[in-house]
Amino acid sequence: MLEAGCGIGAQTAILARSSPGARLVSMDISRQSLLSARRSLRSIKSRADHFLQADIFHLPFSPESYDHVFLCFVLEHLPDPGAALKSLMGLLKPGGTMTCIEGDHGSCFFHPRSREALGAWDCLVQVQAGMKGDSLIGRRLYPLMAAAGLKDVAVSPRMVYSDASRPHFMEGFVRRTIIPMVEGVEGQALEAGMMDRASWEQGIRDLHLTARPPEGTFCYTFFKGVGIKE
Repeated sequence: MLEAGCGIGAQTAILARSSPGARLVSMDISRQSLLSARRSLRSIKSRADHFLQADIFHLPFSPESYDHVFLCFVLEHLPDPGAALKSLMGLLKPGGTMTCIEGDHGSCFFHPRSREALGAWDCLVQVQAGMKGDSLIGRRLYPLMAAAGLKDVAVSPRMVYSDASRPHFMEGFVRRTIIPMVEGVEGQALEAGMMDRASWEQGIRDLHLTARPPEGTFCYTFFKGVGIKE
């Protein structure tokens, strides 16, 4: 199994635990991310011990050499996700399968809602678009996979919802994942004039309210696509 774009190994750890019998090769274009992934996997007894620095568009593997290709939160960062899928599909053996997981920032709904919070969230979408990525790619997963030549493509939405009855989602998903992700584009958003500083800071404060009981709620949808190579 090939994990394309493993990053710092967050998904690698899950794959290693859930598929202990698989030979897992994890690749990423970032050497620093691969070093972090290796460190994070040291405590897991598995066969996930092969990390490789490589570019999805220039793959150093033989054609039809993998049974499965897995990629998660990768296509949204690429200027040509369709070409990436076609490149990766060439690595699959006949009958091999591919799994793609992506989010879609347009699927986000939250309460309380304010103009500033919506503006800060939209900055995230705009910044990624400016970097030739697509944070709305979840909705495109089916046509992208089908156009790459995969057959029997099936895409399923996976919704994450948090409110006061789910404090672990409020903390782990909204406070520790979503809000830091928005905060991460502050410099680019302000420099580009997408918002003024006062409005940005108010927007971040308002986003924190969505993870504060009893009123706060937050909803986001991920999409999982699976296809097969004939």
